[in-house]
Amino acid sequence: MNKISWQNCFRISRIIVMILGLLVPVLAISQNKKKSEKMESKRPQYRNLFKEAGYSQVEIDKKLAKAYYDVFEGPDHVYFEEGDSLGYVSDVKNNDARTEGMSYGMMVAVQLDKKEVFDRLWHWSVKYMQHQTGPREAYFAWSVNPTTKKQNSPGSASDGELYYITSLLFASNKWGNDTGINYYKEARRILDAMWKKDGTGNIYNLINVEHKQITFVPEGKSYNWTDPSYHLPAFYEVWALYAKDGHEQFYKECADVSREFLHRACHPITGLNSDYTEFSGEPHPTPWMPGGFRYDSWRVPMNIAMDYTWFGKDKKWQEDYALRFQNFLRSKGLETYDDQFNLDGSTPEFILQAGPVKKLRHSIGLVSTAATASLVNHNKGNLDFVHAVWNAKLEPYKDGYFDPYYDGLMHLFSIMHLSGKYQIITPQ
Repeated sequence: MNKISWQNCFRISRIIVMILGLLVPVLAISQNKKKSEKMESKRPQYRNLFKEAGYSQVEIDKKLAKAYYDVFEGPDHVYFEEGDSLGYVSDVKNNDARTEGMSYGMMVAVQLDKKEVFDRLWHWSVKYMQHQTGPREAYFAWSVNPTTKKQNSPGSASDGELYYITSLLFASNKWGNDTGINYYKEARRILDAMWKKDGTGNIYNLINVEHKQITFVPEGKSYNWTDPSYHLPAFYEVWALYAKDGHEQFYKECADVSREFLHRACHPITGLNSDYTEFSGEPHPTPWMPGGFRYDSWRVPMNIAMDYTWFGKDKKWQEDYALRFQNFLRSKGLETYDDQFNLDGSTPEFILQAGPVKKLRHSIGLVSTAATASLVNHNKGNLDFVHAVWNAKLEPYKDGYFDPYYDGLMHLFSIMHLSGKYQIITPQ
């Protein structure tokens, strides 16, 4: 009896073990599935707003291809190649290559998988713009004459470095670091050098470390004020994820500070901000320009839309901002609103000149970036801005002024955002 009982117990134990053996993988699969679904829910949802507005995917692909062609390849292109390995983006109306345009070009190239273009722009940047020695080592001269290759100004415009670093980190994630350029090493070189700049030679960190805000220029007195369009909280979040330089917490704090800063810098009714401001968000007048919403400021709605889509950490305020900003522009006439304003929405006495004629225009650059706010503004009527940018054409204005550089890049960036083709590039 005892023997039979023991044998039965043995058989039952074996059955239990077999059942558990079958259940454990099933439970593991179930848990992994839940974990995967949770991770998926946290990933950014890159909306194709053109498709939501009724355009077909074929039409959207053609629109994006045309926007890229206009800037990089068409009759009025601003991208130029030199020899076997170099290329630059030029502000053709001013005959200079700027870190702004060079780094923008690199961001476009990595997003659209144009590796050769990216590499050419980076090689040109290193050869003619990046300082290899001295207090500015690893920083870039913001303006270079593409013909003579002489630096028009050795100082940095801090947003250029922000785009260089982020583009290089994305390139490292997308293409790896063993295809000719160690992209990660190049990004770290800029970051590591940035942290060593303590005022020696009057050169500082790109970020004012006390205020945790991007500087207008990381040298002299310009270290102590800022430009709202340089505030890219989404980029700091990317650095915290992929730079791996030990400053992750600082970058996350900078992202949050930038979000709070934009609350103060943007007018509570119009949503407009000044081109230059104090760290408080109050306008910072300069000898060459009083406070007001002008060309730099066009980028702010696009930057906010990017942060909203990529990380979504300030959604309530950003949605309110987008509604206020688009409602203000709509109140000025969707097809006629000007490109410069006082912060309260009135017409400015001072007009920042662009081109031969000093006047206000209904500029395609602002039409484009204003449309990206529709990614944040969920009101049904916001698609009128999307249709407006779809119908906009990069061509000369009636007064003859034409800017395929800044207007063109803002238009291209906006088409990328609105078609869901401007994304966080994660490691492959």
